[in-house]
Amino acid sequence: MKISYHGHSVVQIQTNGKTILIDPFITGNSLTDLKADEVKADVIILTHGHNDHVGDTVEIAKRNDALVVGNADLTTFLSWQGVKTHGMNIGGAYQFDFGKIKFTQAFHGSAFATNNNEIVYCGMPTGVLFSNEGKTIYHAGDTGLFSDMKLIGDRNQIDVAFLPIGDNFTMGPEDAAYAAKLLQAKTVVPIHYNTFPPIKQDPYRFTELLVDKNGKVLNPGEFIEI
Repeated sequence: MKISYHGHSVVQIQTNGKTILIDPFITGNSLTDLKADEVKADVIILTHGHNDHVGDTVEIAKRNDALVVGNADLTTFLSWQGVKTHGMNIGGAYQFDFGKIKFTQAFHGSAFATNNNEIVYCGMPTGVLFSNEGKTIYHAGDTGLFSDMKLIGDRNQIDVAFLPIGDNFTMGPEDAAYAAKLLQAKTVVPIHYNTFPPIKQDPYRFTELLVDKNGKVLNPGEFIEI
C-alpha cells in the first residue's frame, strides 16, 4: 500500500490497483502538488463538509466516475450535484471491494459555505479508519483532542495516523502529540498546517514532542509504503 500526502489534509492511498483520495482540497491549496483537472481517483473519502476538505470532490468525482464516501448528510448533499455516493455514519463500517471504511467520532464543525453566502449543514464530522492489505490508516479530520482516541487505538492496530497539528481550528502540536500516545500508531504524520496564517506550525517540532519518536513529516508529493 502506497500512501502519499498532498498538502493541508489531502491524503492519497493506492491499494490493489485503486486510487483513493481523502479530503481533496486542491483548488485554493497553495501547498499541494496536485492539479484538480488532472488528478485520478476511483474513490473519494470525506471526513466532513468544510470547503477546505470537500474541495474539488464534485469535479474530480464526475470526471473519474468516482464513488464518494462520507457521512449520510454530506453525501446526500453531494448526490444532488450528480455525484455517485455511499453514505455512512459514526460507528458504522462497510466492506467495499477496495477496502474497509469505518467512521469514528471527531469534535469540530461541519458545514459547507456556498457561493450564495449560505451555510449548508453537512452532518456530524468524522475521522476515518481505512483498512486493506492487512493494514489500517487513521485520518483524524479536523478534530480536537478527545479521550476516546485511546479506545480507537485499543481496538485497532493503526499503521499510520494522520493528525492535524495546526491549532486554532484543530489540535495544536501538544494535543496532537498526546493524541498520538493514545492511538498507539506505528507512524504518525502531521497534517492541516501552514496552509493559512492561523495554522502556521513547524511539523518537525511536533515530531520531537512524540514520546515514541514515531513521527514522519511528509512534504507534498512524498509517500510512504506499508
